[in-house]
Amino acid sequence: MILLKKITFWLALAGVFFAGMLIRQTHAQNNEPMPEPPVAPAHKPFAKAIGAAGIIEAMHENTSIGVPAAGLVAELFVKEWDSVKTGQPLLRIDSRDLQAQLIGQEAEVDVAQATLERLRGQLERLLAVKDQRAIAMEELRTKKSDIAVAEAQLKAATARVAQTNALIERLTVRAPCAGMVLRVNTRAGEYANPSANTSLMLIGDTDRLQIRADVDEQLAPRVKEGSRAVATLKGNSSVVIPLEFVRIEPFITPKQSLTGASVERVDTRVLQVIFKCANSGEPRLYVGQQVDLYIEE
Repeated sequence: MILLKKITFWLALAGVFFAGMLIRQTHAQNNEPMPEPPVAPAHKPFAKAIGAAGIIEAMHENTSIGVPAAGLVAELFVKEWDSVKTGQPLLRIDSRDLQAQLIGQEAEVDVAQATLERLRGQLERLLAVKDQRAIAMEELRTKKSDIAVAEAQLKAATARVAQTNALIERLTVRAPCAGMVLRVNTRAGEYANPSANTSLMLIGDTDRLQIRADVDEQLAPRVKEGSRAVATLKGNSSVVIPLEFVRIEPFITPKQSLTGASVERVDTRVLQVIFKCANSGEPRLYVGQQVDLYIEE
């Protein structure tokens, strides 16, 4: 019994000792200085400013390219980083079904043309008879009516050929504006659908950029026309981008540009303010890149 009491006493004493060491170690860790952040936070350049998150866009916004009709992508004429001019071909949708229709329609034009020439020849022979009393007037009127019908049929057949050629030409999608190909989301042989949620291509003018800033709706009344603003790159606050005010969007919209911060509210509605900036400095700015903004009050 005495031995058991001694063992219990020493175990309790060891427990008190280890508890004291653990408390001392925890206290020492809490007193260690906080490490410096890997990236210095952005410095507010104005005495009073509104903070906002923004995303870089091509000037006059990014242009999503679609197709006029569903079909297989037969050929791609451009790739990412290519500069394109207005009207330049971007891609072509398979048009073999229309080409097959065109063969029959062109044959119909030839048939209508031959029919019209035959009827005109018959009318010329009737009119060439010296004694017109030998010709029934009803037959003459019928020939003229047949020629009018044949001319209308030729015109309709020619119109069908022109329509099919226009549909074939329409399947070659052309650039609606000059700019750079930012993204290609399709490949030759894939099926393209006009109602797809994802655009086949994205084009934008990257020589001049604009930044779409999302200002919380609670701060919207504090934003003024012509306000000065600066932007900094995420992860590199030393890069300060001077901005020029363009406009304020008139519609408060649900927030779509998310920064990924844990405290971010995804159900926020925001006022979008557009600024423009140059893209000639270093580092290079990319469309779709997120930035932090300070807008002067």
